Amino acid sequence: MTSLFSPLSFGCGALLKNRFVLAPLTNLQSAPDGVLSDDEYKWLTMRAEGGFGLTMTCAASVQEEGVGFPGQLGCHDDKHLPGLTRLAAGIKAHGSHAVVQIHNSGMRALKRDGLKLMCPSDNEETGALAMSLDEVRHARDCFVAAAVRAEKAGFDGVELHGAHGYLICQYLSAEINKRDDAYGGSPDKRARFLIECIDGVRAATKPGFSLGVRLSPERFGMDVAEIRDLAQRLMREAKIDYLDMSLWDVFKEPADEKYQGKPLAAYFTELDRGSVRLGAAGKLTDGASVRRAMDMGFDFVAIGRGAILHHDFPMKFEANPAFTSIPLPVSADHLRAEGLGEAFLNYMRTWKGFVAEGA
Repeated sequence: MTSLFSPLSFGCGALLKNRFVLAPLTNLQSAPDGVLSDDEYKWLTMRAEGGFGLTMTCAASVQEEGVGFPGQLGCHDDKHLPGLTRLAAGIKAHGSHAVVQIHNSGMRALKRDGLKLMCPSDNEETGALAMSLDEVRHARDCFVAAAVRAEKAGFDGVELHGAHGYLICQYLSAEINKRDDAYGGSPDKRARFLIECIDGVRAATKPGFSLGVRLSPERFGMDVAEIRDLAQRLMREAKIDYLDMSLWDVFKEPADEKYQGKPLAAYFTELDRGSVRLGAAGKLTDGASVRRAMDMGFDFVAIGRGAILHHDFPMKFEANPAFTSIPLPVSADHLRAEGLGEAFLNYMRTWKGFVAEGA
């Protein structure tokens, strides 16, 4: 209890009021052009009001070619600034650290006429074409520009989405990235795109602006040892404030047999993290799992499904350390009361067993 509700400092100087982070959650609620909707504003500000020390947006696009979802929040054009400014103010009004997760889908982007699917290398399955060096640098610069735009809107920081098989992750993957130039080959070369995004954001934003990175250690061509080594590098270089590990299940063992024998999380909690804070997401839906994750050595917990079910998850836990989320499936009316708009609600209906049938 003491650690979960004690402040958490970042290397940049920012201070979170507690260790609860709202995980970045796809919700499909923004306008077709990425402009913030009232539904998305309500969903996020309710979580800030509900006690999250850091409130993070869904993955927000950094360039038009990289939009991955209908109704995805945009951060790639100045037309998005009024909505982003409103959202930053709404989150910060509740004392929550306001963060935009910035994202490019790469080869997983929506297919639209006139826009090229981007990928480190040609990808037969998706039809994506290898990016030229100019396109690589432009994509990098778009991440930096989105961070600057978020800062201008009043956000406290950004997180680079390097997980779940999207563009940064595609560069990290030896299965997807077959380049033979400075951005492919060895693990260090495959990490170059991410490192340049980090350096670019740091150089273009002011001191005190927080910077995090989200990584997946499995799936999407990821190798546990490679991602562990990358995580150690990021911690050693200390250019980021926090590392956000998407583990799907914080308590599982690695899927790859050669890494089994200890929890997947242990490959990261055992690292020498210096000033870089470490958190994770994955099946943290009740008081017991949250305490267990902290006992494993994480500095913060990222709450996804639990935050969909309860906008005030941190407050419920503070009032009752044995708190358990409402059992699934839940009614549509429950989710509406928790701040989900109809687009988000329909998306949750695609999650097996989440929304009661006929609700």
